[in-house]
Amino acid sequence: MRLLIVSNRLPITAVQAEGELTLQESVGGLATGLSAYLASIRESSEYLWIGWPGSTVDEADQESLRSKMLSQFHACPVFLSEQEMERFYHGFCNSTIWALFHYFPSYVTYYEEYWRDYKRVNENFCKVICEIVKPGDVIWIHDYHLMLLPRMLREKIPEIPIGFFLHIPFPAFEVFRLLPSKWRSEILKGLLGADLIGFHTHDYVQYFLRCVLRILGYEHNMGEILVQDRLVRVDTFPMGIDFQKHQDGAQSDEAQKEKKELKQTLGDSKVILSIDRLDYSKGILNRLQGYEAFLQKSPGWQGKVVLVVVVVPSRVGVEHYQVMKRQIDETVGRINGRFARINWTPILYQYKSLSFYPLIALYSESDVILVTPLRDGMNLIAKEYVASRMDKTGVLILSEMAGASNELGEAIIINPNNVEEIADSLIEALEMPKEEQIRRNEIMQHRLKRYNVVRWANDFIQSLLSLQTVQNRFQSKLLSPQTAEALLRDYGQAQHRMILLDYDGTLVPFTARPDMAHPDEKLLTTLKRLSEHPGTDLVLISGRDKKTLGNWFSTIDIGMIAEHGVWIKERGRDWKLLKTLANDWKKQIIPIFEIYADRLPGAFVEEKEFSLVYHYREADPELASQRVKEFTDHLVHFTANLDVQVLKGSKVVEMRNAGINKGTAATYLLSKVAYDFILAIGDDWTDEDLFRILPKSAYSFKVGISASHAKYNLRSHTDVLQLIGDIAAI
Repeated sequence: MRLLIVSNRLPITAVQAEGELTLQESVGGLATGLSAYLASIRESSEYLWIGWPGSTVDEADQESLRSKMLSQFHACPVFLSEQEMERFYHGFCNSTIWALFHYFPSYVTYYEEYWRDYKRVNENFCKVICEIVKPGDVIWIHDYHLMLLPRMLREKIPEIPIGFFLHIPFPAFEVFRLLPSKWRSEILKGLLGADLIGFHTHDYVQYFLRCVLRILGYEHNMGEILVQDRLVRVDTFPMGIDFQKHQDGAQSDEAQKEKKELKQTLGDSKVILSIDRLDYSKGILNRLQGYEAFLQKSPGWQGKVVLVVVVVPSRVGVEHYQVMKRQIDETVGRINGRFARINWTPILYQYKSLSFYPLIALYSESDVILVTPLRDGMNLIAKEYVASRMDKTGVLILSEMAGASNELGEAIIINPNNVEEIADSLIEALEMPKEEQIRRNEIMQHRLKRYNVVRWANDFIQSLLSLQTVQNRFQSKLLSPQTAEALLRDYGQAQHRMILLDYDGTLVPFTARPDMAHPDEKLLTTLKRLSEHPGTDLVLISGRDKKTLGNWFSTIDIGMIAEHGVWIKERGRDWKLLKTLANDWKKQIIPIFEIYADRLPGAFVEEKEFSLVYHYREADPELASQRVKEFTDHLVHFTANLDVQVLKGSKVVEMRNAGINKGTAATYLLSKVAYDFILAIGDDWTDEDLFRILPKSAYSFKVGISASHAKYNLRSHTDVLQLIGDIAAI
């Protein structure tokens, strides 16, 4: 197996200086997170990292850089122009998606040109991957920059296993729907091109599934979604850290040297640490205001505590970040001006990046760390701090808005929007006994050590591969060229043939209203040609009423079964009942149907001669899910003493007489002639009764990928039309 890791940035940056290109390892981000996992699989598996090299590269230098990256760093660059990166990265990714997904809707921009470049860059990635992908490869796509890529790849290389992981929060439906309808729909469809979609927390999974239901109409079963001919799984994979690296780093000579220098600077003061990228989602201003409230509330701590604030430069091109930088500078200056003494500065502030050992030393020397994002996908700083505490002391104050709060429940969990809560948490942290600090950190360290970044990545990849086994099982039932050839051969050699075809979802796609799904000329021509084959009995076996079927297919001499087996019309004969039925029960049931149709906008009731149908395809899918459960429960209890049955279909609930189904109707027809070729095709649960009664020699097909008594599956109604067209052409 070769793993293709795809992300916006490569772990290697191409730097142009004095006319020469040099390569430097990228620091932080996904590259650092995955380095331990890649080291663990280096001997057993190949890998290749695909992404942007960090700068615009002249066309003349691209081939040599590509060759060098492939041979030395297992990396394949995707080259982009400055304009593409500006509109893609600073534009759509950061000004639209980042702002919206972190719940800052007032910062979101909605520029069509940004969206076009976002699509274009995703297409560029797709093109590069398609050029290098090999059979047996596994593709793992990372983060919000490439949400359209899974579907693009699925269309080009449908058999390849594709995983996608989102490292930022996925927003609730009410926030996600702020995107223009075309964008939000394409983003969801893009993500559903993956076989496995991973999120940090259960909440994000549920938000995504709800958006898929509300916007695309796909329901899920325990996080699994049937999308056309594929099964997509959505699951939680909380990202870990390289725990051992941080433990070893804290004990290293380099870190000890850094710690000694820190002690000389900080003296005997209690140290509170704040370190984050410059980003409005991190809540840096909130924690500064909380610290100010703490100093005002607890004058006894003045002169005894220091807040070390490290702000890491980030995305200098975004206007909101520059405004925020100015606000941070002003707030730090104001607090220091208000509380400082000759021998004490309450805040030590740095605007810079830190390398690994100075960072580990800061973690080790800080008595308290403030991690207070207003919204964060995971937040690995919280985990790194806990892992670096060799003596198991120290207190983590953590925002409940960070994904890490689900795993680090022993921390002091706060709401970062409440300044008083931050101040109170600082008092609690500074006064917490060492025994309690150790107790909490021991639990968290054990958890972080057990579920580290290698375990996280392994779990994701193994889940993706296991899903492939399920996919392959479905794929093995799809109509293969060999099976199609055998079917056509058997059909041609048979003397007495029976073809049983469902209508809605089988010969035509589903429509908003049943009356819109009338057959077109091409379908009518195909069925007419098929019905004219000597020795062939063609029967439409549908839930439609006999009047509709009679009107639509009046020009073709075929058999028809209406209302799932109530009415039968044999070729050249009139309609007749399969058995005597009563329909007086409808009078007392119709009001119940109508009440629930009124309670669900978009739902309506269709009355047939011997059945009632509740349609809800156009209703709000989330409300429909609740209403239909109530409705079916009501019907089942109300009709317990009636000779009727309640059945759920594709966006319908039907009530009909008991003992009538497609299986009984087909048995009646099949008993009349000794057929040596039988073909049956249907798409939903009503067809399962038909599939069950067929002899083993019959060809049976379920339209769609799901478990069935049918021998084979067809992807969609277009595959059905292709198959019956091939038969008709014999």
